[in-house]
Amino acid sequence: MKKTRLLVLGVIFLVMSCSSLATAQDKVSLPKKFQTKLGKYLTAGEAYEMWRKNPGMIKILDCRTPEEYVFVGHPPMAHNIPSHLWTGVWSEQTQVYVLKENPDFLAQIKKRFMPGDTILVICSSGGRSAKAVDKLAGAGFNQVYNIICRFTGDKVTGAKDDDNFWEIMKNCWRDSGAPWSYQLDPKQVYIP
Repeated sequence: MKKTRLLVLGVIFLVMSCSSLATAQDKVSLPKKFQTKLGKYLTAGEAYEMWRKNPGMIKILDCRTPEEYVFVGHPPMAHNIPSHLWTGVWSEQTQVYVLKENPDFLAQIKKRFMPGDTILVICSSGGRSAKAVDKLAGAGFNQVYNIICRFTGDKVTGAKDDDNFWEIMKNCWRDSGAPWSYQLDPKQVYIP
């Protein structure tokens, strides 16, 4: 009986050790642009579940531009404080509109959140949210997670005659089962 108990405990220890190692390896394999100083990451599903279990204590920050927040949709519980702002300037080199850092970002954060708050940060790709997490860490916030899934997700690359061809709808907040909306709450929308 004693040998069986020791064997079971040994197996449990081995499984838990391997599980922790797999989790650590997953974080190491995360592309550099998604990595943060704090090293805290969640998928959209994990972030929503964390918020759902304690909505009074968990804050969700959508750091996309106000235009993205309003016109693409957003998690309904997310506060919009953009880390970058749209400039309207087109870059021939990168083939995207140029974004500039929001000089008001940390001031707005400090108006809505306390340094001890648990904040889950989302953007459209995971890159701006990683930069936002690092800014928050530099300002004394230490319970900040990067939601590594995009809000809108990856492109669906089905058959060209498929109505969803190139529609952005997988690996994201919108297809994770978490709620999203176009409805606006004036208390959560960024107003410069």
